[in-house]
Amino acid sequence: MSLAARDAKHRVLKDIFGFDGFRPGQEDVMDAVLSGRHVLTVMPTGSGKSLCYQVPSLVMGGLTIVVSPLVALMQDQVAALRLAGVAADTINSAIDRGDNIAAWRRAAAGETRLLYLAPERLMTERMLLALQKLDVRLIAVDEAHCISQWGPAFRPEYEALAQLRDAFPRVPIIALTATADEVTRSDIAARLFDGRAETVVLGFDRPNIKLTVQPKHDAKKQLLAFLQERRGRSGIIYCLSRKKTEQTAEFLNEHGIRALPYHAGLDKELRDANQNAFMTERAIVMVATIAFGMGIDKSDVRFVFHMDLPGSLEAYYQEIGRAGRDGDAAEAHMLFGLSDLRMRRMFIDQEDAGEDRKRREHQRLNALIGYSEAPGCRRQVLLSYFGETSEPCGNCDLCIQPGNVVDGTDDAKLALTAVRETGERYGAAHIIDVLRGMNNEKVVAAGHARLSAFGKGTAHKKEEWQSLLRQLVAAGFLNLDVAGYGGLALSTKGRALLKGEGGFNYRPPAPRADTRKARRESAAVVLTNDDTALLAGLKELRMGIARQRRVPAYVIFSDRTLTDMAQRRPQNDTEFAEVHGIGAAKLKEFGAIFLKAIRETA
Repeated sequence: MSLAARDAKHRVLKDIFGFDGFRPGQEDVMDAVLSGRHVLTVMPTGSGKSLCYQVPSLVMGGLTIVVSPLVALMQDQVAALRLAGVAADTINSAIDRGDNIAAWRRAAAGETRLLYLAPERLMTERMLLALQKLDVRLIAVDEAHCISQWGPAFRPEYEALAQLRDAFPRVPIIALTATADEVTRSDIAARLFDGRAETVVLGFDRPNIKLTVQPKHDAKKQLLAFLQERRGRSGIIYCLSRKKTEQTAEFLNEHGIRALPYHAGLDKELRDANQNAFMTERAIVMVATIAFGMGIDKSDVRFVFHMDLPGSLEAYYQEIGRAGRDGDAAEAHMLFGLSDLRMRRMFIDQEDAGEDRKRREHQRLNALIGYSEAPGCRRQVLLSYFGETSEPCGNCDLCIQPGNVVDGTDDAKLALTAVRETGERYGAAHIIDVLRGMNNEKVVAAGHARLSAFGKGTAHKKEEWQSLLRQLVAAGFLNLDVAGYGGLALSTKGRALLKGEGGFNYRPPAPRADTRKARRESAAVVLTNDDTALLAGLKELRMGIARQRRVPAYVIFSDRTLTDMAQRRPQNDTEFAEVHGIGAAKLKEFGAIFLKAIRETA
C-alpha cells in the first residue's frame, strides 16, 4: 500500500468522520483492503466495523457495494453517511420504485461512493451484469455470520454471495461480523473466499457488560424486581415465544414500566413504530423474540435480559452485544431453568436439518449450559468458547459474589437413586417431590412413597434440588427425554457414579440477596451538575432534529459526541470541530444549531 493511501485514510477519518485516531485493529483491516486483499474480520459490537470499509471506500474512489441483511440497517447507515457528506445510496424493496431508479442512475453515473443492497437484490443475473460494467472497487459483506449454516442467524439468501469472487475477480471483498466462533469463521472463509482470505480477529471481550445468570423460579417477579431497580433506562428483554413477548410487555405496562412488544407476527407498521420509538425515545423497554436486534445501533441500551435460554452461546453473545455499545456499564442478565433446556433440545430435534447440524447444535447448547452452570468466572467460560483466554473479570455474578463449589457426591447419588427407583421416566418436579417426602396424589398413586429414596432429601429446599438436578444434566450424569415430557434417565456416567466410580462437585444456588452494593460503577466520564443539565438539553435538541428528519437519534450525533460537547462547551466552529465525532459535513450542517444551544445554556 502506498504512502499516499496511508495519509489519505487518516485525512478521511478526521475530515469526514471527525475522529482523531483509529480504534485497535481498524487500521490493520483497512490496510489489508487497501492492498487489494480479501479480509474476514471479527470485531466486538461497537468497535467500529463499518469504518473498516467506509474509510477505504472513500480512499479508493469508484463504487463500493455493501451487502446488508436488513432494510432498516441500510437506510440508517445511508442516512448517517449522507449527514457526514458522503454520497451513499440504497436500493431496496421499502423504497418507491422511482427513488430506486434514481439511486441506480446516480451509481451508474459515478456519483455514488457506497451502494447498499440486500443479497436477494444483488445476486440476480441482471444486477450482477449491470454492476460489472461499473467501476466497482470494493465489496463489503456486513453481518457475515449470516452466510454460515453454523452461525446463529443463517440466511439462505446469503449463500449465493459465494459467486461474488468469480463475478468480480479483481475486487477485494471484506466480510465483517461480531459473532463467529472458529467453526463459523472457517465456514465463512470457505464459502465466500474459497479459503483464500486474511482473517483478523480482534477479540470478543466486552468488559463493560456485567454477566449474570440466575436460576429461574418466578420469571415475571424476577424480571420486575430487576427492572424496578433500573427505572428510566433502556433495555431489551428476550422471550422464547411471540405469545410470551406480548404477555410480558402487557405485564410490565401494568406495573408502570413502558414496554413495547416486537416479534415477526406483529403487523409491520406496528413493528416499525415500536422499533422507531425504542430507537428515538428514552427509557423504553423492548420485549422481543430474536426477530429484533440485528443491526440495532442504539448506544445507550443499559441491559439485555433473557427470560428464556437462548439457542447457543454464540446466539447469547450476539444478543447481549446490543447492550453498552457506548462503552459505559451495562448488564446481561439471564434466567435459566430446566424447562428451557427441554424446549431447546426439542427445537433442535424437530428442526428440518441433517443429523450433523443437529449434533453441532446440541453441542452448542451444551456449551451454553456449561456457561450457565459455571462454578467460576463466566467471562472466562464465554471467551474460552471463542478461543480466548482471560483472567477472572471481576464483573460477573460469580466474580462479585463467588459461589462455593462443594462436594455433592452423596446428594447426587441420592437423586440418581430416586430417578432409577421411579423408573427413569419422571421429570424433575416429581423426583424432587419424592426426595422431599411429599405425599401428594401423584406420588401416592405411583407407589413412590414406599421407595428407599422417599423423604431422604428433606435437608434441601426445592430450589436447591432443582439446581443440583440441572447441574447433573449439564454435567452428563442424567439424560433429559426431549421427545417425551422431560423425563430424567441415568446416563452411563450416572450409573458409574452410583457404583462409587468418580465424584460430583457442584455449585449450590446463590441466595436471593440484594447485591446492588457489589455492582460495578460505570467507567463513564464524570460530569458536573451544569454539564449534566447541558447534556440533557443537547439530547432534547438531537431528538427533535432526528424526529424531523425521521432518522434514529444516533445518526445525528452519538451520546459520546454529546457528552464531549457538554464538557468542552465549544464557542465557535474551530472549537466545535475538535469535538469527538464531528466531521466537516456535520460541522456545516449542525454547528450553528448546537453552538447556539450551548451559548444559551451558558
